[in-house]
Formats: sequence, structure tokens, C-alpha cells
Amino acid sequence: MKRKILVVDDEQAVADTLCIIFKKRGFDCRAAYTGFAAVACTEEFCPELLLCDISMPGMGGMEVVSKVTMKCPDCRVLLLTGHYTNLGSAQAWVMSHPAPSLIMTKPVPPAQLLEAAGALLQSRQP
Repeated sequence: MKRKILVVDDEQAVADTLCIIFKKRGFDCRAAYTGFAAVACTEEFCPELLLCDISMPGMGGMEVVSKVTMKCPDCRVLLLTGHYTNLGSAQAWVMSHPAPSLIMTKPVPPAQLLEAAGALLQSRQP
């Protein structure tokens, strides 16, 4: 069975590119371009890993993560940001969140992204 990944980024090209990278490695990957679309997606698709941009209009990444992990409690989280000003609040959230989580700054080399995603997925409890 393919591992499920949900990529959330308001930049459609970024979300689609990340999905292509994961699909080429055999993952079942879906893209959402808004926080609201990501939360709605979890009604039918409960991801094992959520890759989520922090800064998005409407529903921001931290709120998306909270709502998605509430619906899918075993979901691991990989936060992405291109804004270094977001790192402090994101690091505080990661430290207080029970699920294994990482923060990476964009742009992320595909090999590094796949390695981090693999490590998070391996941390899943059976």
C-alpha cells in the first residue's frame, strides 16, 4: 500500500512540483492550494504525512496542521517556510506538538526533502 502525503502550499507550482517528486518515489500524494482545501481533503484522504507551507492567505499553515492532525491523529508534519521570521513560532509549535514534526526552509533540495519525509514516516507507531 502506498504511503499517503498531503502537500499544502498556496503557490500551486510549488505544491504540484512537490507532489510530482513524491509520486515518482511511489507515494500517493495529493495537493491542496489553500488551508480550507487541505482540511476538506482529509474527509476522504487521511494523510500519513502533511507537508504544509506556514504562510498562506486565509487559513495559515499552523491552523491547517492543527485541524488536519485533529482529524488524522497519526499524521506526521513537515512544515515548510520561505520566511525566516516564521521560524520562531514554528519551532515553538513543533516543541509543543506530540506528533513528530520538522521544519524546513524553502527552497529544499528534493533529496533532502525525501530524506526528511522518510525519517518522519519511519517514526510512525505501528
